[in-house]
Amino acid sequence: MTELSISRTRRKLHRRATPYVFAFYMSAIMALLMCFVITAANAGVDADYLGNVLKAYRLAMPVAFVCVLMVRPVVMRMVALTVHCQ
Repeated sequence: MTELSISRTRRKLHRRATPYVFAFYMSAIMALLMCFVITAANAGVDADYLGNVLKAYRLAMPVAFVCVLMVRPVVMRMVALTVHCQ
């Protein structure tokens, strides 16, 4: 292994962290997208739009992260009941 590949491997989290990393990325992306849409729908797009989006995101991101963690087992079960695994 090269020195670069060793340093990249060392920076990665253990695979046990996968559900938490997934929940973090999923909630971060979805909360931001929803904040953009909901802010535009409720307040319109004006000079304060981006500030309003970021203010909403400060609340939405942690809430979304906890929600994704809570519903993940339910969703995994629903997928298992719906999709053939081979």
